[in-house]
Amino acid sequence: MHGWLIIDKPLGPGSTDIVSAVKRALRAGGYTKMKVGHGGTLDPLASGVLPVALGEATKLSGRMLDADKVYDFTIRFGEETSTLDAEGEVVATSDVRPALADVEAVLSRFTGPIEQVPPIYSALKVGGKRAYDLARAGEEVTLAARQVTIHSLSILPPTASPEPVEGRNQLERASTGSALAGEGELRVDEITLTARVSKGTYIRSLARDIAYALDTVGHVTMLRRTKAGPFTLESAISLDKLGEAAKARELEHILLPLAAGLDDIPALPVTPDQAGALRQGRKLIGFAAKPGLHLAIENHVPVALVELCEEELRVVRGFNL
Repeated sequence: MHGWLIIDKPLGPGSTDIVSAVKRALRAGGYTKMKVGHGGTLDPLASGVLPVALGEATKLSGRMLDADKVYDFTIRFGEETSTLDAEGEVVATSDVRPALADVEAVLSRFTGPIEQVPPIYSALKVGGKRAYDLARAGEEVTLAARQVTIHSLSILPPTASPEPVEGRNQLERASTGSALAGEGELRVDEITLTARVSKGTYIRSLARDIAYALDTVGHVTMLRRTKAGPFTLESAISLDKLGEAAKARELEHILLPLAAGLDDIPALPVTPDQAGALRQGRKLIGFAAKPGLHLAIENHVPVALVELCEEELRVVRGFNL
């Protein structure tokens, strides 16, 4: 039981709640106690792909946090909230509704390396305290802008949106024009976009800034992660299916292997003697493979994540398998 369970997180629970749910399912199925961790936080009001690592795969959770993510999200124009999503109180309003053509035109300004100010309702620390704790206490929170990368950003047609576990009607309403301007120009109350982003990107901040660029305000009403690193919705399961599989002792059939989290890392076959040395943390020399990260494998069993530099192989993360 060393690998990945890909959960289609529903609206409501947070990432740590999902980890707790996986632990309960393991106990209910009589599985041996093991380490469990998630590979990327999802807000309670977000749904979608949440990789959960079991056993030795938890050693790769940090890599998953650093991986690119893909999100579908809906911006509702006309109201900005304190949390930049549907949970907060309205703090600003605007009668301006952008033209669909203007939305399409402005997206290029938010593609590539950009700077964004994170939401004050975030887990970032200010003076040793979480920003959201300070914000909830009514204190003024100032967060510095940070650079992130938006690899791609486009309007998502309603029919292209993957159906979430909950909230299908909301998705069907999203990305639609709600009114015609006086000269026949289509304007929208809300729009659904899809974005592939780097680590550290806040979709709520992206939505806020897009609305500002369109001379209005807005907030996120739907946020769904469709991909995290190599994992997509195709391999994701619901919490109900997780519970059923655990009780039936069938989790092994839906557990993805540890190496699935390293699909972008080339495999490097090693001999039993070399595997033993790597398990002891020793460096090896004489490898002629391409420099960079590799997954050392002995007879299809992952031994270690290793880095090759000038024919010297060193262990980055060893696996006890």
